[in-house]
Amino acid sequence: MEPMSKSMITLTESAAERVRSLVSRSDKPVLGLRVGVKTRGCSGLSYFVEYAEDQKKFEDVVEDKGVKIFIDPTAVMFLIGTEMDYVEDKIQSGFVFKNPNEKNRCGCGESFSV
Repeated sequence: MEPMSKSMITLTESAAERVRSLVSRSDKPVLGLRVGVKTRGCSGLSYFVEYAEDQKKFEDVVEDKGVKIFIDPTAVMFLIGTEMDYVEDKIQSGFVFKNPNEKNRCGCGESFSV
């Protein structure tokens, strides 16, 4: 399948570096990371990131900064225009999503609504 336009989701350089690091340290061969959303939390939806060992049926692929992000087909409408960043500070580290589709985010930052 052809890679989608970069407007679906883009990565900061920090996120791309983290994806490269995770892929290189994986116990199994992986193609990249899969990003999607699940129904969860006080605002209704939360992001998930997992290893992508293969491309699933109907899944879109975004290539940005030399890494591949596989978009879960049920998440496409929630992720259009999102920027994926990786933030590390004294308290926590992880992927952060700057999503223009978000209408509300819970106080703890774990879930959102559109």
